[in-house]
Amino acid sequence: MSDVSAVCAAAKTAAPALARTSTAQRDAVLEAMAGAIDGGHDAILAANRRDLDAGAEAGLSSAMLDRLRLDPDRLRGVAAGLRELTDLPDPLGRVVRGFTLPNGLDVRQVTVPLGVIAMVYEGRPNVTVDAAGLAVKSGNACVLRGSSSAINSNVALAELLRAAVADRGLPAELVSLITDTGRESVKHLGRARGLVDLLIPRGGAGLISAVVAESQVPVIETGVGNCHVYVDRAADLDMAVDIVANAKVHRPSVCNAAETLLVHRDVADAFLPRVAERLTADGVVLRGDEATRAVIPAEPASAEDWDTEYLDLTLAVGVVDGLDDALAHIARHGTLHTEAIVTQDRAAARRFTSEVDAAAVMVNASTRFTDGGEFGFGAEIGISTQKLHARGPMGLAELVTTKYIVEGDGQVRR
Repeated sequence: MSDVSAVCAAAKTAAPALARTSTAQRDAVLEAMAGAIDGGHDAILAANRRDLDAGAEAGLSSAMLDRLRLDPDRLRGVAAGLRELTDLPDPLGRVVRGFTLPNGLDVRQVTVPLGVIAMVYEGRPNVTVDAAGLAVKSGNACVLRGSSSAINSNVALAELLRAAVADRGLPAELVSLITDTGRESVKHLGRARGLVDLLIPRGGAGLISAVVAESQVPVIETGVGNCHVYVDRAADLDMAVDIVANAKVHRPSVCNAAETLLVHRDVADAFLPRVAERLTADGVVLRGDEATRAVIPAEPASAEDWDTEYLDLTLAVGVVDGLDDALAHIARHGTLHTEAIVTQDRAAARRFTSEVDAAAVMVNASTRFTDGGEFGFGAEIGISTQKLHARGPMGLAELVTTKYIVEGDGQVRR
């Protein structure tokens, strides 16, 4: 597709201009971008309203509409996120290691930009700003391809960001948006080898698996979040109720929300009625196994429920015989994203953190904390569930690579 190739080629041409800038120059661009968001509320919200109206007409769920919705508070948060990036250390030019060889050569491994980062994402137009901000701070050009559901919002945001970049004397093509939201545009992005240095898919399982399977460009996989909370027999039950409720209800439409609750059989009778009362009061639909339904009212859980990322106010609930059973269940159904244990038993906590295979493991804390902003990264471009280069919330440190700089005084190899 010629327009996708043209956008990527323009970003590739523009990237060196950003790589040459100083920390202060890139921070100035971020401040200009934040100012553009602050001054563009009317245009952004009008565009977002068109997306919300179209989404409601198309029958999007309330959770999906929440992911799509922008309001003044959210926009202020988006702008604040850009400004927070200016307070973070420059990820470029950092010496990872350095040494001098016996022949006198001075060797340094130094962080440098990747070049052009492309991102494919669904809903959540704030990702347009987060991704652009992280790319600028890390010295990379970005090519963004959002979903059709957020196209008006993304166009409005991208126009403001591009104008801010140009106002600081840099090519607007450093922030590029592909407006073709058809499937072919994603395929062509994945084939832009030589123009795109990294492709990051962020969205549902179908989108991510298609990009991973078809891309010829290096991909960092941001997996779906079928996250579990396991309430151990040694749990503080008051704490457990608060953690489960927060993990499920705080923002159910995001990938770090809990989708399955596992409860040790020894505390099921005491805990399940308490947590069910709290959750149902917040509108959560419970789907339980036979042991759960013997204690509380719940819909029967099917085999598919244990593998479902609901992204909504639905929670699968199961009673397990103990830590072994919980670990086995998570190994079968988890998605390597975030898993949590609530327990006062240090040995159980240590074993859980050691054996669970996930990008983030929480002990006595909500799954909702797996987030670049919460980790102090300023923002995140996604949460990686793979094991190479980047894992977990990806901030500035994950958006750079390295090169070796070797300085000598005439050495030749013999």
